[in-house]
Amino acid sequence: MPELSQRIQTLNTAGSDGWEVFYRARQMIAAGTPVTELTIGEHDIRTHPMILDHMHERARAGHTGYAAVPGIRPLRDAIAARVTARTGTDTTADNVVITAGGQAALFASHIALCQPGDTALHIDPYYATYPGTVRGASAIPVAIPTRARDAFLPDPAVVDRIARETGARSLLINTPNNPTGTVYPRETLEGLAQVCIDNDLWLISDEVYDTQIWDGHHLSPRALPGMAERTLVIGSMSKSHAMTGSRVGWIVGPQPAIKHLIDLSTNTNYGVPGYIQDAALFALNEGTWLETEVGEPFRRRRALALDILAAQNTVTAIPSQGAMYVMLDIRATGLSGRDFAERLLDARHIAVMPGESFGASAAGHIRVALTVEDALLAQALRELCTFAKDLTT
Repeated sequence: MPELSQRIQTLNTAGSDGWEVFYRARQMIAAGTPVTELTIGEHDIRTHPMILDHMHERARAGHTGYAAVPGIRPLRDAIAARVTARTGTDTTADNVVITAGGQAALFASHIALCQPGDTALHIDPYYATYPGTVRGASAIPVAIPTRARDAFLPDPAVVDRIARETGARSLLINTPNNPTGTVYPRETLEGLAQVCIDNDLWLISDEVYDTQIWDGHHLSPRALPGMAERTLVIGSMSKSHAMTGSRVGWIVGPQPAIKHLIDLSTNTNYGVPGYIQDAALFALNEGTWLETEVGEPFRRRRALALDILAAQNTVTAIPSQGAMYVMLDIRATGLSGRDFAERLLDARHIAVMPGESFGASAAGHIRVALTVEDALLAQALRELCTFAKDLTT
């Protein structure tokens, strides 16, 4: 067989990334062993039936052929209006392109902004696909370290130093953050914006959890002075409307960049199915009540989790301000996040993600997804804390 490209062969680096815990939990379940899964960010409710009904109606009505590659105009208009209302930044359909989910938007953004061999910065801890996405665009991922004692907030001075040392082309941030639940405050975002301006960086802002804010306020950095022309914002229906499998995402950015991103869509997936876009438009037009309904279980479970964790002193919670996760510091046990997760799965049949799955800065931590019903979550967290305490005695 002829040799495959270096790009595809190096998409993911060799060695363990901690996802073996997730795969092993799935194997145990398939073999009939009950496991409480607190691993991936998948809602335990499904897409609202009325959205599915509308999707079905539009498919039956014939919107099953090629849809407009940039996205249907009414959906782009609705996203533009939503962004304008929430950020105060004037946005039109010409600033929006629809993508096959937020992941495709991340990949397209790096393809658009980075030349082969460019350095693309991202914050550690990070969503697990970030480095592979950057490598897929033939750029070089460089992680910016953060510290647990700072709630994993990036230090703009550190970002500035690394940007200068590497001659970076872009910076990827994620707020509210997966895996940490941290919401970047204005001061941090203003500092990062100044770094981007000083170093002539593009900023890619992953904001797919912007409807899940439990403490503080979400600020899109595109709204800061001088940033609209150098920022691409990633959005998605997946988390806000429990439409993970529908694959509807978008990029919001300056019109010249969006024009070229539409060309990229033409030469890659050729658009998102029209009837699915129709369903996304229907969901957005329902207003904020639906987003609140989707997010409310995570708000409630976050409070439940913090109450349980406050009742013991072995496991420490990183302040969780948004998204559907809590990040827990288990370094008091003397174990790595990977070892703790492996032993917890074996001993208690509870599956969590090792912090090391999300980068070196999260070593000695685990991520817990708040994606099971309340009573089961409470039981699992109490067992997790007891297990951790037993390791220290």
